[in-house]
Amino acid sequence: MASAPQPQLPLFYKDLMPLNSRDHKGWKVQQFESAAFIGQTHAVPVTVDEFIDTQRHFPIVFSAGDNPVPLALMGLNEGVNTFVGEDGKISENVYLPAYTRRYPFMLAKLRPDSDELSLCFDPSAGVVGEFAEGNEVFTADGQPTEYTKGVLDFCQSFEESGMRTRAFMDELKKHQLLMDGEIAITRNEDPDKPFIYRGFMMVDENKLRELSAATLEELNKGGALLLIHAHLFSLNLMRVIFGRQLQQGRVPLPNAGTESIDAVS
Repeated sequence: MASAPQPQLPLFYKDLMPLNSRDHKGWKVQQFESAAFIGQTHAVPVTVDEFIDTQRHFPIVFSAGDNPVPLALMGLNEGVNTFVGEDGKISENVYLPAYTRRYPFMLAKLRPDSDELSLCFDPSAGVVGEFAEGNEVFTADGQPTEYTKGVLDFCQSFEESGMRTRAFMDELKKHQLLMDGEIAITRNEDPDKPFIYRGFMMVDENKLRELSAATLEELNKGGALLLIHAHLFSLNLMRVIFGRQLQQGRVPLPNAGTESIDAVS
């Protein structure tokens, strides 16, 4: 059973193997017993289709660099996820991004010279295998089960959402709406030593206000304006996430003066 080509695996994935009826007939998929695999992940990619649900729970920012992507911040410091406890359990009634929900599956190219995508899984996740209990992957005659068809549909929908997300990011870059982000958070007991978070990008509200009425109308008709506002509203949750870290004792102490801590690496 050969693994798929993997020059650089995405977040969470340690290995990637194509799912096929020859090697995996009789295999089953079990549920994760915990969310420990995201326990030390502070920023998870999200698609534009999730902005409305995401902004109710997490700040939405954009990664730094030439090809920024939207991220939901579950913590403000590297390795800190304030929504996963030490027992690996995720907080109740919190939205879980689709990127996380599709794991350990994903669609991937098996050949660099082909655009065809195949359903693959991460065998190191430990939930796909020759188990006595779980969801069957293939039927007795080697056909995908309804469960597997559902997984494939979910992964295909995720890829389509990814295309819409890239189109949205192209709009932001086209109108030069992104700027380097920075937020300073102070504690009442030590107001002279703010925690300054950098290392992410956000929409520049000044540039947004300077856009022409025609451009704003275009962004509104395409749905981009709603997404921009969801992103901007969500930034108020930065202080909420900081408060969660503080309550959990997971906020690094600032040095003398102001310390810069990257929110997104």
